Amino acid sequence: MSKSLQAIRGMNDILPEQTPLWRYFEGTVARLLDNYGYRQIRMPIVEFTELFKRSIGEVTDIVEKEMYTFDDRNGDSLTLRPEGTAACVRAVLEHGITGGGQVQKLWYVGPMFRHERPQKGRYRQFHQIGLEVFNLEGPDIDAELIVMTWRLWGELGLRDAVKLELNSLGTSESRGRYREALVEFLSAHIDKLDEDSQRRLKTNPLRVLDTKNAETQAILVDAPKMADYLDGESRAHFEGLKARLDAVGIPYVINPKLVRGLDYYSKTVFEWVTDKLGAQGTVCAGGRYDGLVEQMGGKPTPGVGFAMGIERLVLMLEALDKVPEELSRQVDVYLCAFGEAAELAALALSERIRDQLPNLRLQINAGAGSFKSQFKKADKSGALYALILGDDELAQQVVGFKPLRGQGEQQSIAWDALAAHLATCVVQG
Repeated sequence: MSKSLQAIRGMNDILPEQTPLWRYFEGTVARLLDNYGYRQIRMPIVEFTELFKRSIGEVTDIVEKEMYTFDDRNGDSLTLRPEGTAACVRAVLEHGITGGGQVQKLWYVGPMFRHERPQKGRYRQFHQIGLEVFNLEGPDIDAELIVMTWRLWGELGLRDAVKLELNSLGTSESRGRYREALVEFLSAHIDKLDEDSQRRLKTNPLRVLDTKNAETQAILVDAPKMADYLDGESRAHFEGLKARLDAVGIPYVINPKLVRGLDYYSKTVFEWVTDKLGAQGTVCAGGRYDGLVEQMGGKPTPGVGFAMGIERLVLMLEALDKVPEELSRQVDVYLCAFGEAAELAALALSERIRDQLPNLRLQINAGAGSFKSQFKKADKSGALYALILGDDELAQQVVGFKPLRGQGEQQSIAWDALAAHLATCVVQG
């Protein structure tokens, strides 16, 4: 196949064998967010480039190196969204839904785009579920976001595989004072810094803190600490957050080098990390961005949010064998019909069953075939049971009921009793 007919590197198809796990994960998250009172918002995947330059920061790696940016036919510079927060802030500002101090608790799901070197768990088109909350400024809402993710890990069976890291970046003023101290310290060791850190020292010095270079990390051991430069308000906010996490019993570690890669963060930042995915260890991350709405032209509005990577969490579920067993089969019941009259009756009977058992996954054989070929299809589908309808069953208004997995003899079930029998055997387990 020619290259032009293949998927773009780092932009992957999600095949039918994979989508059940994606739907399970997304459905679990959606139900959890519904229970906490969050509402879904859907934004376009393309925005004006200026939106991301103003919000993320022009000297960040995302804007400088990773965005998919192009000029459209009107000459406007457009960008495939590299993250969701800026687009969500644009949406709430454009539609005025945070005006007058209205609290908004929103969530979204969809693809994001960054031109990075593809590897397992990091792709050029990747998918995120994100949350954004506006007009709540206390540590209570920061804690709620973390508590929700802790509950999600419990429902997915992942609590033992993740660790929560916290830090506070303070206000823009206190962060500015810390930046000056950090630059002064690092400048005295500039010859020992790796090339990337030397560049960041001039453009975004806080990003030096999360370098992976071992020699630079050794230098940072003696670097000034952000905690020593926090203002009183930020310090109290951070202590309030920790107290709430302690009250719920959520373990965490303070990581003074956690800064996140976006300019808009302030006060709380956090990451859920794992050692189960190799180099791509962050599965969920976020924090506060109290100045972002004002920076983008709105009134001062507190904001906080996070995003989680769907690909990485799906990989974790597979790696840790946390995929529910029922996702491995396509259908619950497979109906085999032999002869034209039986096929017509099977169609009517299958629709009656679907009316009575809407959650039952029932597949009817879609074409003629021998007894042997139809049963091969039934077995390949992964169904628990096969229903058999031929001329004899049609005359008696019964179906053959044959277990395909485990023990059990074939038996005849009257049409009127079939839904109740399936409810007992399949729906109720």
